Amino acid sequence: MPTFTLAQVAEHNSTSSCWVIIQNKVYDVTDFVFDHPGGPQVIMNYAGGDATAAYIPIHPSDALVKNLPPEKHLGRLDEISVQELRASNQDKKKTRDELRVEEAIKNKPLLSRMINKAAIELLPYKAMAYYASAADDSISHTENARAFSRFFFHPRVMRAVSGVDASTTMLGYKSSIPVYISGSALARLGHPLGEANLTRGAYKTGILQMVSSNSSLSYGQIAAARGSADQPLFFQLYKNKNDELAAKCIREVEALGYKAIFLTVDALIPSNRELDTRAPHYLEDYENQGGNTQRKTNDEEGEVSILGTAGGLIANNDIDMSWERTIPWLRRVTRLPIVIKGIQCVADAVLAAEVGCDGIVLSNHGGRQLDYSLPPMEVLYKIRKERPDVFTKTEVYLDGGVYRGTDVLKALCLGARMVGLGRAFLYAQSAYGEAGVVHLVHILEREIKFGMVSLGVRTIAELGPELVERVDWLPLSSKL
Repeated sequence: MPTFTLAQVAEHNSTSSCWVIIQNKVYDVTDFVFDHPGGPQVIMNYAGGDATAAYIPIHPSDALVKNLPPEKHLGRLDEISVQELRASNQDKKKTRDELRVEEAIKNKPLLSRMINKAAIELLPYKAMAYYASAADDSISHTENARAFSRFFFHPRVMRAVSGVDASTTMLGYKSSIPVYISGSALARLGHPLGEANLTRGAYKTGILQMVSSNSSLSYGQIAAARGSADQPLFFQLYKNKNDELAAKCIREVEALGYKAIFLTVDALIPSNRELDTRAPHYLEDYENQGGNTQRKTNDEEGEVSILGTAGGLIANNDIDMSWERTIPWLRRVTRLPIVIKGIQCVADAVLAAEVGCDGIVLSNHGGRQLDYSLPPMEVLYKIRKERPDVFTKTEVYLDGGVYRGTDVLKALCLGARMVGLGRAFLYAQSAYGEAGVVHLVHILEREIKFGMVSLGVRTIAELGPELVERVDWLPLSSKL
């Protein structure tokens, strides 16, 4: 394999000849500069230099193999250059945010003291901004949680509830509690082991995991992290506009043993997530706080990009999907169960059931896409009132706004079979790794079982709409 010096790589720092270093390997990305989903500047920031630190947390290990022709894999740095680069990285001054995170981790609470959710302050600001961001004014994100506050219980008493059992099934696969890990991108932004923490935590606690198309580990690495070969994994598909590329992705996860396809339909194009978009500017200002900095002019700054950390990942999504074309195409490509993720109204829930989908996820993408889209809990309530037959034709799941075991139970009373959590698991694994995932599941299990006993039910099957009531007033002090 050819070797190169740092000086040789540095000569290739233009759009006409652009090389980058990733984990001491040298790549020619010239032909990819203007095709990068995030725009050319993302690559040009590292042209002729080392892009490892920026690249690794948001790209799976096989991304270069899949997207860059073999002849563009030029070779390696020579040993002297490797040592120079290592010394340079060791001598690099830590940013204020890195120092802040180090201090927060050093003083973080014991996991046993974390009662509700892991501390967001333990995250690097970039990770926090990406995970926590929501669309526009965060109205849907806020209302997703507030919607649960509009539903109150009708507990039944004097019922035998010893031996309460919170287990259920999803597409025929057993789960210890009616909660699954919803597909979430870029887990390695928060922890080096990323999605592997989620997979191992799911195995230890007996719950199910959905894996995002945009995971920061490869689909193979995640499959390899399973506790046993029969641990179920579901795949959240962001369908590429190129049918053959999309089919290739499905065939890959099918060969790895993934058990279902969750077709994402509520995130066709990048949305306006301002917390995430502003993160680089915040970090720049935070780093330079108290110092004299030379600010760019408006002309130098140029047009503001709203892509943020991962907006470019969905730049090639198929925005022409339809019930008439896409579902039959999926049926031809795979025999795996098909679930539609991102149903936001009663009419589409009915259509999904009529075309024979195996399940639907009521979701507005965690309030991260179209602001003012209805909270999933309200959509669930409308389906229960207007088209209860949907629940007999397909499995119904819900994600968005779930914070407590009581939220889970309210959704199940109205007909949801399972409830997905995304951010909560990202925070837990970011702060405490695999142990954080396990701890979060135990908290939810305790709250769900307590709620079941208090409602007078022994099994999930006994939960029904007669146990909840929607009210038009909010409690004096809500959980938010």
